[in-house]
Amino acid sequence: MYIDGFVMAVPTANKEKFTAHAEMADSVFIDLGATRVIECWGDDVPDGETTDFRKAVKAKDDEAVVFSWIEWPDKKTRDAAMAKMMSEDFSDERMDQEKNPMPFDGKRLIFGGFAPVAELKGA
Repeated sequence: MYIDGFVMAVPTANKEKFTAHAEMADSVFIDLGATRVIECWGDDVPDGETTDFRKAVKAKDDEAVVFSWIEWPDKKTRDAAMAKMMSEDFSDERMDQEKNPMPFDGKRLIFGGFAPVAELKGA
């Protein structure tokens, strides 16, 4: 398994727009081989003394922190999907910023790819 993780600040007034945007755009990842995409709206995101989620994305008072991840079966599938999406000939209206604009400041989105090192499952 391989995980892409994301944290972003989204204006609280844009929660419905964000959800609609995510549902449309996230389906591209599924089509390209992701096994699951999770979008989580901040519910209990405390301020830290040194750092925290809000500071990491410079969230303003009227913004919520969104934590998201994409699960891939492996890094090879993820890398192939990202290469396809970044290619000059990739065209999908679900990712078209005119038809499905991001309802948040993408410059403050943080992301990275992660290789799991431990996994526990409950009943």
